[in-house]
Amino acid sequence: MKNKKVVNVLLGVLALMLVVGMAYQFTPNLGSLFNRQTGTPALKVNGETVTVEELEALRRSNPVLSSTDTGLLGDDFKTYIVAQKARQVLYIQAAKDINVSKNDVNAEVTKVREQNQLTDNKKWTDALQGAGLTDAAFRKQVRDGLAVQRKVESIQKSAAPATDAEAQLYYTLNKANFQSDARIVGRQIVVTDEAKAKSLLAQVKAGGDFAALATANSTEGKDRGGALGPIENGAPRPVAQVALPTEVGTAAFALTKGGVTDVIKSGDKFYIVKVEKYLAPAPKPFADAKTDVMTAVNEQKKNAAVEAWGDKLANDMKLEYVDINWKAEDPTVAKVAGQNIPYSEVIGQVVGNQQFTGLLQQVPADQAAQLVNGILKPQVVQQLIQGYAARKVAQDQKLPLAGTRQELAAALAAYGARDVQVTDAEVQKYYQENIKQFETAASGTVNEASFKDKAQAVAFRDSWTGGNFTQAATKAGATVSERGAIAGGDGKLSTELNAAVFTAKTLKTAGEGSLTDVVQVGSRYSVAYVPDLKRATTQPLSAVRSQIEQQVLGNKKNEVGSAFVAKQVAALKPTDNLKTILAAQEKRVTVVTPKPATPATTPAAGSGTTTPAAGTPAKETPAASATETPVQPADQ
Repeated sequence: MKNKKVVNVLLGVLALMLVVGMAYQFTPNLGSLFNRQTGTPALKVNGETVTVEELEALRRSNPVLSSTDTGLLGDDFKTYIVAQKARQVLYIQAAKDINVSKNDVNAEVTKVREQNQLTDNKKWTDALQGAGLTDAAFRKQVRDGLAVQRKVESIQKSAAPATDAEAQLYYTLNKANFQSDARIVGRQIVVTDEAKAKSLLAQVKAGGDFAALATANSTEGKDRGGALGPIENGAPRPVAQVALPTEVGTAAFALTKGGVTDVIKSGDKFYIVKVEKYLAPAPKPFADAKTDVMTAVNEQKKNAAVEAWGDKLANDMKLEYVDINWKAEDPTVAKVAGQNIPYSEVIGQVVGNQQFTGLLQQVPADQAAQLVNGILKPQVVQQLIQGYAARKVAQDQKLPLAGTRQELAAALAAYGARDVQVTDAEVQKYYQENIKQFETAASGTVNEASFKDKAQAVAFRDSWTGGNFTQAATKAGATVSERGAIAGGDGKLSTELNAAVFTAKTLKTAGEGSLTDVVQVGSRYSVAYVPDLKRATTQPLSAVRSQIEQQVLGNKKNEVGSAFVAKQVAALKPTDNLKTILAAQEKRVTVVTPKPATPATTPAAGSGTTTPAAGTPAKETPAASATETPVQPADQ
């Protein structure tokens, strides 16, 4: 069992070679991708047989797909399994012209064995057998995986390089991705004695000259008055946070308004940093960012080339159903800009959705199907429509954008929201409506002394001025409970005691902390001691303005950008057939819920069906005379 788990993991890792640049929602184990095992024929992809066993292995490889094989979801999952398996076979077929040497395969197998502690031949053989493979079969899979990987790389290399226009627009729409780091102009005092550091900090706070104190005392930078960076034109050069030890940099860069840190220990040294000027992150000029921008656009163009390659393969694919139990319905769910969107793409987005995965764990499959059909699928269809329309919209707008469908849709949204600004009134409104977001609850370590008699409690509170609280309260007749660290209103204290500790306006100073008034808790009387009380605080608007501006700006850009894309796509008059498809599916599944056949129940050889054109009824025909019809294409 252990070896089987190991091999499944390593097969899953190797399977990634098959999907470089592909928008898969899951990665099945390698055996399910390639193993042309002897079994019951289920369908043919460009004449190549795919067996029932392979499809079932693909189903088992994913916990979502294996969660049910009946009802609406079972019907969906079958459609998706067939579509994904067909694509996987297509990629292998398309990479047949790629040369992969025996040495290449051996090197990859050796790496896999070493990474999974399977260098011992018996362990390796046992592990492969546990996954239903032989060494030869596994090597064949590795060869195919490497071939597909290299085919994808060759497609990527064929992509046209980024143009200056594409780079300039990408930079304009993504300036936040090309910002300089925050920097500070400042000085530091570094010593090896904590007491000395505290003494120097006291002198600084009393008005002492920081540069002079650094020159006289610091072990670092004393020749330049403790300046963090070299002196240029009479002033220290700004430095980034990486120029300071982690703890020191965190404290110093928190002083966005300038100021002096406390004494900060890092290693065996003690630091004091004075921030003279804080320089916030800012977009780099295009000239400085151009190299990174060109790299980003080139990656998008590579992604687009691979997507187009996969779409062309799917467009030209011929799929024949041999086993009627594996006949899948994959009609056109939407049309836009002359492109058909297959229903299997909607299912793929659902399968990869984390909320859907969580839903399956909470409710029965039939209930989950109804929720998904009513809420998630309509959203997914609209997202796919926007993605498929994006290239046409960009062309109509004469925008030099590059990338896959989804990358183009995101770029269009950014373009539509490029001029969005945030007003002061919007910032203030957000602050008032979300004030609790900026509140820090009161907190403290609470020790409760509970007395039977109120007079005893009052006498103890009035007389105790410090020392060991637990011993003193116990001696006075109380039962003492150490409540530990408490946050105001967290429910760990009684309502009465919580109010006495965290909302009372006055507390009695005692020892190193505070005593509450005596409060009645049930039939007893309590007084609490809090040595480290921190009152509730609310950050002022000035302290969180930048944070709020970014939040409001992001929300506005999402809203404006989405509206822009929706308007442009609507002008293309897309059609959405989801309701019709779901109604037909429910009617079909209600009549009978077909299950994929196992070898023992496979129909007699010679029966089969062919793929119907999208939106037309399926016709069963003998396999010998079956007409092979292209699967609904994706956009090109």
